[in-house]
Amino acid sequence: MDTLDQKLIALLRHDARRSISDLAVDLGVSRATVKARMERLEKSGDIVGYTVILRADAVDQRIRGIMMIEIEGHAADRVVRALGGFSEVSTIHTTNGRWDLVVELGTSSLSDFDAVLRRIRLIPGITGSETSLLLATPRSTKAWI
Repeated sequence: MDTLDQKLIALLRHDARRSISDLAVDLGVSRATVKARMERLEKSGDIVGYTVILRADAVDQRIRGIMMIEIEGHAADRVVRALGGFSEVSTIHTTNGRWDLVVELGTSSLSDFDAVLRRIRLIPGITGSETSLLLATPRSTKAWI
């Protein structure tokens, strides 16, 4: 991926609905170049799709948080599989340092959020956790599912 691809992706992240003509003007290249670059990035899998990014308060998951999870021994795969069964979990990240996993989750109420935290903490292999509520999202490049 070269500098032109990176600039194109930055423009698409800001507004993926922009016309190829507008993108070409901003990038200082032809429409054909932009179209070919987009097709190549899609075909290579660098661009996997286009989406709508919603305000966090526009979805039913009004209560959102990040949960850091500590896992015993070699239970990571089993814990990740178990977390994948929670509809409230939107993203699971492996990480280094004190915490083994970082999980993004959301619910429609604080009581539902509390309940899912309790259920997650009961998963065999989880030895510790820490959760922070997300208060606002001034900027995001991903859609909330």
